[in-house]
Amino acid sequence: MTTIRTVCVYCGSGSGTNPRFIEAAQALGKIFAENGIRLVYGGGSVGMMGAVARAVLDHGGEVTGIIPDFLVQKEVMMPLKDLIVTPDMHERKRLMFEHSDAFVALPGGIGTLEELVEQLTWKQLGRHAKPVLLADIDGFWEPLLELFVHMRSTQFIRTDMSVEILKAERVEDILPRLRAAAARVADGEKEMAPDIARRL
Repeated sequence: MTTIRTVCVYCGSGSGTNPRFIEAAQALGKIFAENGIRLVYGGGSVGMMGAVARAVLDHGGEVTGIIPDFLVQKEVMMPLKDLIVTPDMHERKRLMFEHSDAFVALPGGIGTLEELVEQLTWKQLGRHAKPVLLADIDGFWEPLLELFVHMRSTQFIRTDMSVEILKAERVEDILPRLRAAAARVADGEKEMAPDIARRL
């Protein structure tokens, strides 16, 4: 059985308009800490990013922040014991991948969407088999899921290139679903060789 020890969370540097978004980030951080799951995230201290990281830390958990140098001020870098500052976004995303056993997308903006879709693309191309889950808080990701259905119906996502996209509407379902998905994957299948990751 593949064990989930670290989870990368993609989410917004803003808080959004729905208070349930921040509540979900805080609840997820608490769950990670209580289950010994290390959070890997974008290193900021504001918005959704700050909420999930602080919740992990407040409940005795561990956090790895990875942030590019040009966002240190903009996203108000969180003072962490385990903080990696990268020269660019590409290095940030590569390290986030290498440090993580699974990925969760909480509500966020274009950057969150881009990071999520990149992992789905790598998965579709067979570069890794790590679980990727949409935290569909109050239906936030439904428009994207509808777009995926449209892409399948128009055969831009072909049957032989289908990717398992996990979804959870309740925060408490996230970790069990990640663990169940990881258990279905052999250890050798979930890893992407570092030299491959560097070339992507």
